[in-house]
Amino acid sequence: MSRNRLKKFILISIFSLLITSCSSLVIKENINKNNILDKINSIDSQYKNLDTLLYIDIDNQTLVHLKKGTILKNYKISSSFYGTGSEENSLKTPLGKHEIYKKLGSNLPENAILKGRVWNGAIADIIEEAIDTEFDHVTSRILWLDGLEIGKNKGEGIDSRNRYIYIHGTAEEGLIGKPASDGCIRMYNRDVIELFDLVEEKAKVWIY
Repeated sequence: MSRNRLKKFILISIFSLLITSCSSLVIKENINKNNILDKINSIDSQYKNLDTLLYIDIDNQTLVHLKKGTILKNYKISSSFYGTGSEENSLKTPLGKHEIYKKLGSNLPENAILKGRVWNGAIADIIEEAIDTEFDHVTSRILWLDGLEIGKNKGEGIDSRNRYIYIHGTAEEGLIGKPASDGCIRMYNRDVIELFDLVEEKAKVWIY
């Protein structure tokens, strides 16, 4: 085989491999999207009527942003290290249907530390390694959640809003992707800032 033919053969082989790989990725992405939509549909088939839905998948540690039933983006998250539950002082992540009660932290700098939902000027040092510190800093932005299901995540002793359950940024970014919080939903700081700007108060948040 001549050198030119060999080059042509190699280029064609590489191109074919790239096409095959891309096709596999598209198929895998479509399968994943279908699985997510099947899960959401099994919870409530009327989800497509919602202008905005944030679906949090505890098993896969992901947050899916949907608009009128269409998936816009997936984010990696971190739910509670202690599991799921609604009991007050349990430090667990509550399940069920919620909505965004209040958005806090608009225009704050990335990694700003909020204590009692107020910024005092401190900026978090981001830990990229999978290290669990003694702190549970709330950083960058807060999406404060309110439960919508009486007896499950709303009411005395189990109330998500009164438990201060948030979607928020974290200094422990190295732990994103696995349960590590004290009840809230943690996100990468850049991700929670992006999401904060895309959703409004009263947007629905389902945690399952």
